[in-house]
Amino acid sequence: ASAAIWFAIALLLSEIRDDLEISKKEVWTSSIVGVGGTIFMRFLLGPFCDKFGARILFALVLCAASIPTACTGFVQTATGLAILRLFIGIAGGT
Repeated sequence: ASAAIWFAIALLLSEIRDDLEISKKEVWTSSIVGVGGTIFMRFLLGPFCDKFGARILFALVLCAASIPTACTGFVQTATGLAILRLFIGIAGGT
């Protein structure tokens, strides 16, 4: 499930780039920001998994990541895309 959330936008990036009229550099920036969110969440979730258990955190992260995934259609700018991918990147932390 987390892979579906994490890769949902990756398959549509060429269509999103054309629709938002943004450059390849801005698309790459959004991808880097998404991976950065994943790396941050992995560092954050490690100790919490030891304390609370992986199942609980997995469920919480998926619920949290589903909200920005559902808001994908509301993006209007390259900055909005980067912010959205940052929040979707948390799904990769699972």
